[in-house]
Amino acid sequence: MSFLNAEWRKLVIANYEIDPEILKPFIPPKTELDLWNDTCYVSLVGFMFVNTKLLGMPIPFHRHFEEVNLRFYVRYKSADGWRRGVVFIKEIVPKPALTFVANTIYKEHYETMKMSHEWKELEGSLHVAYEWCKGGLSNKFSLVTDRIASQIEKGSESEFITEHYWGYTKVDDKRSFEYEVTHPKWECYEVKDYSIEVDYGLLYGHEFSFLNEQTPKSVMLAEGSEITVEGKVEI
Repeated sequence: MSFLNAEWRKLVIANYEIDPEILKPFIPPKTELDLWNDTCYVSLVGFMFVNTKLLGMPIPFHRHFEEVNLRFYVRYKSADGWRRGVVFIKEIVPKPALTFVANTIYKEHYETMKMSHEWKELEGSLHVAYEWCKGGLSNKFSLVTDRIASQIEKGSESEFITEHYWGYTKVDDKRSFEYEVTHPKWECYEVKDYSIEVDYGLLYGHEFSFLNEQTPKSVMLAEGSEITVEGKVEI
């Protein structure tokens, strides 16, 4: 049985180029940075958890909620070949129980904040926004896209960003946790406009404050799908 079943829906994604040296302290042991076209990426991702079940059971008041995370990309050489995965700098959710479970069981870096979202279908366009608050400061990531999603092009940057099917967590200087995330290939919407009002330094640490002034290399909206998160193993 999967540890978690849910849907991830309407994923807003902003991809930034970052100096690999900044990420070195965060890389889980036995993994290495995964680059695309010799570029190291960090991504801000906001989305909705829908119809969430833990060990097959729906948890009251924890079925539908927002998440915003900052992540980067790694790979791990397993016995059956390279596995491509993500590492989270921090994951923000609105429910304290989620933070407790994720930080305790998976050794992740969750933080609880007040959050909200907005999905609107306008004439000829789709508006998606996620908002969260820390220390009285509101942060918001919103975009406007076409209403119809299309398949992601093979070999594209969008495919690289969306098709990392493993998660890795640094436990200490010698150990890492690995867990599998399953989902079908996603479709994406063409982005017409976007706005990012985020204090990266306040949320994620001073080493990421440079993102406040940096323009993302790309911005995406993925439709998402049903997903599973499998149990962790130590590598």
